[in-house]
Amino acid sequence: MEPVNVGLLGLGTVGGGTFNVLSRNADEIARRAGRGIRITHAAAREYDPASVPGIESIRVTDDAFRVVDDPDVEIVVELIGGYSPARELVLQAIANGKHVVTANKALIALHGNEIFAAAQEKGVTVAFEAAVAGGIPIIKAMREGLAANRIQWVAGIINGTGNFILTEMRDKGRDFDEVLAEAQALGYAEADPTFDVEGIDAAHKLTILASIAFGIPLQFDRTYTEGISRIEAQDVEYAGALGYRIKHLGIARKSEAGIEMRVHPTLIPERRLIANVDGVMNAVLVLGDAVGPTLYYGAGAGAEPTASAVVADVVDVVRALTSDPENRVPHLAFQPGELSDLTVLPMEQVETAYYLRMQVHDEPGVMARIAGILGDAGISIEAIQQKEPAAGCTELPLVLLTHRVLEGRMDQAIERIEALPSVVGSVLRIRMEPLDG
Repeated sequence: MEPVNVGLLGLGTVGGGTFNVLSRNADEIARRAGRGIRITHAAAREYDPASVPGIESIRVTDDAFRVVDDPDVEIVVELIGGYSPARELVLQAIANGKHVVTANKALIALHGNEIFAAAQEKGVTVAFEAAVAGGIPIIKAMREGLAANRIQWVAGIINGTGNFILTEMRDKGRDFDEVLAEAQALGYAEADPTFDVEGIDAAHKLTILASIAFGIPLQFDRTYTEGISRIEAQDVEYAGALGYRIKHLGIARKSEAGIEMRVHPTLIPERRLIANVDGVMNAVLVLGDAVGPTLYYGAGAGAEPTASAVVADVVDVVRALTSDPENRVPHLAFQPGELSDLTVLPMEQVETAYYLRMQVHDEPGVMARIAGILGDAGISIEAIQQKEPAAGCTELPLVLLTHRVLEGRMDQAIERIEALPSVVGSVLRIRMEPLDG
């Protein structure tokens, strides 16, 4: 049987890794796929030929549309990233009847509904395992391995940059800005780190996970997003003293009221396995009603870990080339006509416990006034830590842990607390999740 021709869009870190993995493991991959798979075309405006040995043997152009429109190409692998021209290229490939593999989480999160509808109409597949958690096969695990389950919630460390920063802050007592600068120097964070540290990258990935978990359309605009830039070394220290670790989590949960989709710093009990995932590693914890909690751990980024997922998708597409399009694994786990229009809850309707830190004047009655405000809002206090003021200082940090309460109530309570003359500046809140089975 003739090999399948692949067109590769992008020869950067992941594109180069994909070319190298597919070339190095060609025989093993062919044994698994049942046919040879060869990259015959590539598109890149700039690339380092030394990093992709053998690239001179294929056709390389700076016009990605030439690859997409070439009749010899059967599968298009999109590794350019971003929203445009990635969207136009993918839609053109689908219109040309080509299967698509992509690692582009932003593209799927924002335009996936349109892309999957077009693919369904043309009878082609769009595979996107590498879009979430790099080399961890979390999409395949949820979509296929857990198909018998009602997924109850998903919680993941799905951005390695943020996890590296929080790990360094905990292990070495370093400040956020210092660790961020190191992450940029090491290549973990971009020159503009906004997508990583403010949670946008994780929100793209969580949007995809929530859709697969609960059978809802992709809805990135309804995902609550909060970053880690306000976390200070003292918060990491206080959390540790209380038996918790701070992680930047993406959480999707289904309740009777609707679907929660939220990315934010979170206190997790230190005994949980996911609380001990450190550095740039990723992990996703999934709770299914039949299987219970399952944890998926591994490299969330990098040339060859991500290429591992990209090539696995290419193998799946090749295996399915001759199958009936109506009987392929659905893009979002549920059959296209079976997606549910469940309500995605606004953040004020989400219930969780809280860590609160505030700076207060060292004077009598402060704690009583704060406790009174929380009590009026129906918020119970689980623990209090009041630190001694430094010599000659009239202010001290006060840390509280609360029981679960609706976010809207906590918003109102924090507004009243911040208005107290004895409270200096704003209150820092970090949500808490037990993540038990």
